Amino acid sequence: MITIKNITKSFGSLQVLKGIDLHIGKGEVVSIVGPSGAGKTTLLQIIGTLDRPDTGIVTIDGIDATKLSQRKLAEFRNRHIGFVFQFHQLLPEFTAIENVMIPAYIAGKSQREARQRALELLDFMGLTDRADHKPAELSGGEKQRVAVARALVNHPDVVLADEPSGSLDSRNKAELHQLFFDLRDRFGQTFVIVTHDEGLAAITDRTIKMKDGLLL
Repeated sequence: MITIKNITKSFGSLQVLKGIDLHIGKGEVVSIVGPSGAGKTTLLQIIGTLDRPDTGIVTIDGIDATKLSQRKLAEFRNRHIGFVFQFHQLLPEFTAIENVMIPAYIAGKSQREARQRALELLDFMGLTDRADHKPAELSGGEKQRVAVARALVNHPDVVLADEPSGSLDSRNKAELHQLFFDLRDRFGQTFVIVTHDEGLAAITDRTIKMKDGLLL
């Protein structure tokens, strides 16, 4: 599913990634752990095509993302990759279902198709009765589940999550962690999760450890 070969990345004189080789299989739930400054988020951004490596290759589902033009890369990202951030990043002026539908609109889906998929996902998240509520009317756990639904609306091959439960209390954190596995079983998505949460890392299929820009 995801193959990374000899990825390096520097910001000025600081080399953040120092030659990363990694393969993640389809349907895996993988965690990336390590101290602050290890390069975890930079690696996740490169896998997600939000940033380009200085050297190396990122192949997702057989496509070398490093060779795509900016326009093609934006289309590829929208259709193949979903993102979940620590702070949900929902648009406050839109309802839960509208937030979920936005990536589908960007992908050119009809309103009917986008709404049907969004309702399916919100139902799976247990949020059907919250579909018409705006983010300010939702709890922290509900907002993060809406963000997960948004990440899944275009049937992406992989979902990338950066500290997805970092802002949640213990109960909502546990529910979100279980949700990743339920979604993998239901929809077959691959999950790559950067986390400092030892509990989450312990239950993932595989834990990848990083330090000083290298895999351990």
